[in-house]
Amino acid sequence: MIPALPRGSVATLQRWADLASQRFGSFSVFTTLLFLFTTVHAQSPLPELASARSVSGQFLVAASMQPSPLLHRQEIATNANLVRLEPALLAVAAERLKTSLWNEIGLRSDTPWRGKITLKLRPARSTDDGVTIVSQPSSRTWNYRVELPDVLPRTRYVRALTAVVLLEIANRNAAVSGHSAEIPAWLADGLAQQALAEEQDKLILSASSKPINGMMQNRVEKTQHGINPLAAARQTLQNSSALTFDQLSWPTDTQVDGADRGVYHASAQLFVSELLRLKDGSAKLRDMLTRLPQGLNWQTAFFSAFRENFRQPLEVEKWWSLRVIAVAGSDPGPRWNVAASRTRLTELLSVPVEFRSSSNSLPTRTEISLQAAIRSLDSSQKSAVLRVKMRDLELAQFRLAPPYAMLADGYRRALADFLDEKKPTPAVSFSGKQTVAMRRNEPIEGTLKKLDALDIQRREAETRLKSVEIPKVLHRPTP
Repeated sequence: MIPALPRGSVATLQRWADLASQRFGSFSVFTTLLFLFTTVHAQSPLPELASARSVSGQFLVAASMQPSPLLHRQEIATNANLVRLEPALLAVAAERLKTSLWNEIGLRSDTPWRGKITLKLRPARSTDDGVTIVSQPSSRTWNYRVELPDVLPRTRYVRALTAVVLLEIANRNAAVSGHSAEIPAWLADGLAQQALAEEQDKLILSASSKPINGMMQNRVEKTQHGINPLAAARQTLQNSSALTFDQLSWPTDTQVDGADRGVYHASAQLFVSELLRLKDGSAKLRDMLTRLPQGLNWQTAFFSAFRENFRQPLEVEKWWSLRVIAVAGSDPGPRWNVAASRTRLTELLSVPVEFRSSSNSLPTRTEISLQAAIRSLDSSQKSAVLRVKMRDLELAQFRLAPPYAMLADGYRRALADFLDEKKPTPAVSFSGKQTVAMRRNEPIEGTLKKLDALDIQRREAETRLKSVEIPKVLHRPTP
């Protein structure tokens, strides 16, 4: 269990990786986005050079005495992925982002806010500086301070503002004597990516730093995807497998930073979008937010709010797999050629694992076959791995060349039979132990035989396809 957080606790958002883990009831272990809290004493505000207040009065922006020397570097000015913040523009952008997020979750525009949010800009030392959120209980409500570098990547910038807006919504009716709400990573990232996809031009107001013909201007890169904000996410997931619900709850540093080719961000955006598409999805998401301060983890609030749809993580995984397949089926992308299909199917039929040669050695990463996974993994790991493989094999059929598409369907069916097969009636035996062994091993052995037979068919198909020779060009004899 994670203890209640003390007043004035600080939530460090650098890389947004949670180092704490907890067990949710009898279910799987999930990662929760606690923003890596550390206790500090209240500090006096830094000297301010400039300040601005948003139109609603909820956001107060203050800058430190000295701006970052990075602001006027040529490589920073020409990098459209970086945002250069100044108080006046940030006050406008923060208000716009709040309006966008409220619209996404169905919160009325005339809903009164309670917590004030102070945005303090500090000189950036590098383009990888972190962001800090401080939840501050007052006599009646929670207030917030967000400390940002004045130069930072746009994804980190929108993610930080999204998180503090969600915190303010979640803590509106929370007792100041308790602890601040805990926002799951996938929710903050999913809504942040959705906001960027819909209104990036309005939310990214970067300070000008490049003079052109006597006027300060910015370089803006814009990719138009029509009216569908999920277009970019769908394109990303055409070539990479969407993360599972469990993986979305355990984002790594690489994924959060977008160094995984954007797969995590695309998966989080699609996941949140599909939750909102459920019946009363917006109301349930708002209900989840209000429940967050009442428990010690976000999973309790999630399953309480969405109890009509899910009762346990496995039900979420099944629903999410079906939604990913439905979305991919509507726009699967171009078919792969034979060589690419062979490579892709080979990748899908392997399972990445880590093992240690001794108790003190570092883990070594390797890959094993589906058969080895069925033999060696425990029941919970086996079920999770095979269900993901079933989903990815079904998705791949949309794009695999015909011979490999048929094989992928065969592998998928074999795994489905194994997972959904009911235990047979025990055979008559004089030994109770023998009866149990027979009942347990029969479906496993049958599945292993099916997979072995499919492997033989796959090798035969590869041999046939490799043996096809390109016809030689026939030259007519010279008369």
